[in-house]
Amino acid sequence: MSPSAFNKCVDTLRSILEIAREQGMLYQNPASDIAKAPKRRKRLELPSPDQFQAIIKRIATAGARWSPDCADLIRLLTYSGARLREATALQWSHINAAKNQLTIPGSKSTTSYRIVPIFPALGALFAEIQARRGKESADAPIARVATSMKALKSACKTIGIKPMTHHDLRHLFATRCIESGVDIPTVSRWLGHSDGGALAMLTYGHLRQEHSAAQAAKVHF
Repeated sequence: MSPSAFNKCVDTLRSILEIAREQGMLYQNPASDIAKAPKRRKRLELPSPDQFQAIIKRIATAGARWSPDCADLIRLLTYSGARLREATALQWSHINAAKNQLTIPGSKSTTSYRIVPIFPALGALFAEIQARRGKESADAPIARVATSMKALKSACKTIGIKPMTHHDLRHLFATRCIESGVDIPTVSRWLGHSDGGALAMLTYGHLRQEHSAAQAAKVHF
């Protein structure tokens, strides 16, 4: 069992036994002293900008019927920071060209949507898709495929890097933002985190330190 699954089981057991304690059926909660499993932090091994472009080119030109659409989904995930379910729910109506904003429908509830800027790469992707497909209805999905895992893993293997998942593309988005100088609380909001940046700090805090060290080398007196 993964640490995350184990800890959720512990939380559930504690909650159940706490009800019994509150009702006077138990003197104390016997699960209160169960130690949680430490979470293993995944080491991020992400492609360089050149490697990422090689992945996209490889997938887009693979020759399969859905190859261009798989490449579109991968870029959509990377350039927006959206979760897979959020990205596949995006429609052209979610784009506000006047304000240069994209409304990302929440994957947890109908009200957990968020608004992010249309970053230059994301805007270029939208323009490319529209030019290729022609005019589509406002409720047409931007992503035409629900997954691109097979194509993504195959492309990674071909260019010789560690296989990536859809969620790794979300990490890639956050990493590029932080490396570009965006502060972690802002990146956290773009990702749709509701913890004020705590999770992003744990996951990407080392990137901020690396960026800070690199910027410090530019300071001269």
